[in-house]
Amino acid sequence: MEAHIRASMERVWELSQNPEKHPRWDLRFSRIIPLDQDEQGQVRFRYEFLLPFHAIRGTGTSLGHRHRADGQATSVLKFDTADSLSPIGPGSGYWRYIPTSCGLRFVTGYNYRPGMGLVGKAVDVRLIRPALGWATAISFDRLRLWAETDLDPRTARNRWFLDAGVRAGGVLAGAGLLVRAVQKQEAGLGALGAGAAVAALLFPRHWSVPRAGRCLRRAPDEQAARAPAALADLQEPEQSNTGTGRQG
Repeated sequence: MEAHIRASMERVWELSQNPEKHPRWDLRFSRIIPLDQDEQGQVRFRYEFLLPFHAIRGTGTSLGHRHRADGQATSVLKFDTADSLSPIGPGSGYWRYIPTSCGLRFVTGYNYRPGMGLVGKAVDVRLIRPALGWATAISFDRLRLWAETDLDPRTARNRWFLDAGVRAGGVLAGAGLLVRAVQKQEAGLGALGAGAAVAALLFPRHWSVPRAGRCLRRAPDEQAARAPAALADLQEPEQSNTGTGRQG
């Protein structure tokens, strides 16, 4: 996944590396709680993903390299959970911050073993991974809006829901008109219904509405798609024993 962000390295690094700000734009986390840091700069942390009646909890290890000779920055992490309800098992990932003439390329790649036993394996490819891909992409666009325009991620989320609701309402209204047009055999009413449905689907989104389609889903070069070497040496996280707790 890749987003082009017209903001400084310092701005994007702060919004993505600060454990209080990161969950505000990233749909994959509800809370990130740092635990400690070793001499090499590796940080152990706990994370939570809140569901309506359950909180998935896990642990992770991360390491960031802010200053590199080529101007890039990288961050790597490994994560794990003992929660039997988590569709995502142990895994790892990385971020690359690649400066450009008008901002930077913010790139991620990650992989994991499916959780939830046989059920998780059965639905992973067709359901879980596409959902995670969408969540990652729209999260990246929320980050982009925050970094470029200072639009709060919560406001961006609310505008996405409003946009989706209006479009869904337009499609339903158009469908209702089409049904009535067929029943009454009125061509003009049918054209009105079709036009309403098409307009609801194709009308351009406001710039402040986050959209997953703004992100690249394929790396344009091999370097961006390659995990940093630091990932191989990163410590494995201790498996969380608090993954079955209810939301407090």
